[in-house]
Amino acid sequence: MRLIPVSLLCLGLCAPAWCQTAPLRGYSADSSLLERDWEAKFRAIPDTANLRAYMQRLAARPHHVGSAYDQDNAEWILARLKEWGLDAKIESFDVLFPTPKERALELVEPSKFTARLEEPAVAVDPTSSQRDEQLPTYNAYSIDGDVTAPLVYVNYGVPEDYETLERLGVSVKGAIVIARYGGSWRGIKPKVAGEHGAVGCIIYSDPADDGYHEGETFPAGPFRPKDGVQRGSVMDMPVYPGDPLTPGIGATKDAKRLPLNEAVTLTKIPVLPVSYADAQPLLAALQGRVAPERWRGALPLAYHVGPGPAKVHLKVKFNWDIKPLYDVIARVPGEAYPDQWIIRGNHHDAWVNGAEDPVSGTSALLEEARGVAALLKQGWKPKRTILLCFWDGEEPGLLGSTEWAETHAAELTRSAAAYINSDGNGRGYLNMSGSHTLEKFINGVARDIEDPETKATVWKRLQARAIANASSGDAAERQDVRARSDLRIGALGSGSDYTVFIDHLGVPSLNLGYGGEDEGGIYHSIYDDFYWYTHFSDADFVYGRALAQTAGEAVMRLADAELLPFDFDALTDTVRRYVNEVRKLAADKRDQIVERNRQIDDGVFAATGDPRRPSIAPKKEAVPPYLNFAPLDNGLAALQRAAEVYAQAMTRVSENGASALAGAARRDANTRLMAVEHALTLQEGLPNREWFKHQIYAPGLYTGYGVKTLPAVRESIEQKQWQLADQEIVRVGKTLESAGAAIDSAAAALQ
Repeated sequence: MRLIPVSLLCLGLCAPAWCQTAPLRGYSADSSLLERDWEAKFRAIPDTANLRAYMQRLAARPHHVGSAYDQDNAEWILARLKEWGLDAKIESFDVLFPTPKERALELVEPSKFTARLEEPAVAVDPTSSQRDEQLPTYNAYSIDGDVTAPLVYVNYGVPEDYETLERLGVSVKGAIVIARYGGSWRGIKPKVAGEHGAVGCIIYSDPADDGYHEGETFPAGPFRPKDGVQRGSVMDMPVYPGDPLTPGIGATKDAKRLPLNEAVTLTKIPVLPVSYADAQPLLAALQGRVAPERWRGALPLAYHVGPGPAKVHLKVKFNWDIKPLYDVIARVPGEAYPDQWIIRGNHHDAWVNGAEDPVSGTSALLEEARGVAALLKQGWKPKRTILLCFWDGEEPGLLGSTEWAETHAAELTRSAAAYINSDGNGRGYLNMSGSHTLEKFINGVARDIEDPETKATVWKRLQARAIANASSGDAAERQDVRARSDLRIGALGSGSDYTVFIDHLGVPSLNLGYGGEDEGGIYHSIYDDFYWYTHFSDADFVYGRALAQTAGEAVMRLADAELLPFDFDALTDTVRRYVNEVRKLAADKRDQIVERNRQIDDGVFAATGDPRRPSIAPKKEAVPPYLNFAPLDNGLAALQRAAEVYAQAMTRVSENGASALAGAARRDANTRLMAVEHALTLQEGLPNREWFKHQIYAPGLYTGYGVKTLPAVRESIEQKQWQLADQEIVRVGKTLESAGAAIDSAAAALQ
């Protein structure tokens, strides 16, 4: 047995048949052949009939946090795992989960209108009529409020929109804002509105983004009907996710909890989501400035900004209850490295019936668990321990995964080697994002999975799409896709259960799922159910099977590797791009300020909105200093040197034979490899949000789900905090040097 040189690894330049016999990264030649045999057996197990049956059962009734069917589903999942012979249990936590007590929205001037605030049942959709069990339409973690105020339309309600309002001479101070879904995560909209002095926030789905403008609406088609409403959390998750009352610690029964009035992740103003049917009369009553063209949706009205003459009354009041969560955890002990864990997760709770979100992913994880159990009975023994986790409480704020991981933080810091997540799933292309130390690894897995429609590999189909989507004017982007041995994967921000693992604990993580060919317009509504999914998404469940094959194979390959298959060339290449981006961002910001000041001096202002009214002159800004990016450059150089040393060490190991990594030496090398992602974190976290510790990836403070890479540097530049930017460049540069040292340490273990 011998380890294979990096140069001989399967890089996707081969035909699929050759790839099936090519050595795997982190495996010797013999162990690679054995692993591929077990993986082939696993890929044959997932059954579309089982996936359909799981969904029909799990999505049969509403199963939000605290509901009877949520607990029933958890117990049913546990019973299946035990039936298959797996060691499984439920871990329960107690979390703050508010539900509506009162909701009201009325137009009181210049005419009267009362919003319906209800989604009607559809005759052909049997579960849409389960009224008594459905959560009403609301935004979780809005504060209580009863306000009457003028209305102002703020487009998507992101910071850039308020800059436009300022130029238009429109203030939201003392007003209720109405924002459309899109442009950012929903929780950012009330956050920014409150910072600008608004007293309430309404969020609606505009048909331009989520409705008839896109195609036929449900039940004739997949898109959101006029009375459909997107529920969802508005917790300030970019500060910290999980239970608002137990930041940083698990929400166990005896946990010390904050008083409700000290929970900083609740909104500062009341919030309510509405349908576009309820939003239309409110928007039609607005006058004032005509909205800029890019702000106009697809409703049959002239979009005005306001304020006035529209005045609205908004009232929300909640039951602020502590509810139980039910995380279902199955454990498969590792034979060689039981203290190194590969963790796989998908949540099981939903806002209502949740067929697409999350049961399509939950069902795939169940089939993976059944497949793992079947292989164990055939004699397969993973080298590392595998944890299969069915999280509760993801929808309100990543509650189940966060509370579990915070409870087990010390164990996870020592033992977690990787986390693989999925969420919703549908027909289409493989979406893969995550830690760039796993980029080469997941590309290799994607080359093994057959696309159900094209019969090519899912990797090849994704590459073809990437080439087609490359901008026709960007030859460099097209060339990058064609020439690079691996497809680039996206970075992770937040929005699903990987957040606590990568952002807080520094565990290498992946998020996987299929989609892009199923047009969804029922997100977080009563219409996300078995009827919709089997008519408009993965009707025959072949992409559910593909997800089970993809994630299951990834878990097996990580669990069985002799050396953890991390790659640091992709990490270095990606971080170099991020460094170049923040350098350009700083230069662009400086140029913009200089040009804006010049226009102010010249009396030239870009006309915005109604051309009959003058725009408001902006104020001049101080020209920012030039930032010193040398610490980042030095950190990047250290990272690159270490990546090269590690690659050379891997080659030497393969040339010297398997004995070079026998016994304790191999264990030591793996332990040091697990330390690399941890080295990219800082205990003190990001500025003003210490829970987020990763210095390369984080959700944006004003994007919510969307990732900000090199977040401390990037956001301080975006917010024009130049002194902070200088400080964070130094901190992140040292973090990169620490990661380089960790890689050097792993390379030394290979000597």
